Amino acid sequence: MMPDATAEGLIYQQKYKMLRLNLPPFPFKIVRNESNVTIFDPLRKKYVALTPEEWVRQHFVQYLINERGFPGALIANEVSIKLHRTSKRCDTVVYDNQLNPLALVEYKAPEVEITQKVFEQISRYNIVFKVPYLIISNGLSHYCCQIDYENQRISFLKEIPTYQEIIQNK
Repeated sequence: MMPDATAEGLIYQQKYKMLRLNLPPFPFKIVRNESNVTIFDPLRKKYVALTPEEWVRQHFVQYLINERGFPGALIANEVSIKLHRTSKRCDTVVYDNQLNPLALVEYKAPEVEITQKVFEQISRYNIVFKVPYLIISNGLSHYCCQIDYENQRISFLKEIPTYQEIIQNK
């Protein structure tokens, strides 16, 4: 581990051509060895391979916690689900205090354009969860949809709501 995690992140960003994201920076822990580079995921409490998508996930989760007031204890990364007899992994699930799912988050690498296919992917995961909020980010662009099941409407929001706003609109 490096003593200055933020400086290490900037070195990683420059060396591996990692894009600066449209998210606040945060002090993360990166470990490099001969074969790979890993980043510490505080939610999973372990080091994971530092891919461009993981770079986005770690920044975005910290944004949710530090800027939008989401309790870290109610966020889970890489949640396994069964969908049409196949195993899938949802990037991030946000829960309420009773552990009912509230929001799904799908991440893409910064160079991946967010298209209709990405919305279809997260919508398929939502067949299992039936959450009121879907969030998609590639670290540069962020989208949030609120689903009104009663009136069968989906609204795109101008910004990602705070955790308190999500709880109040439940």
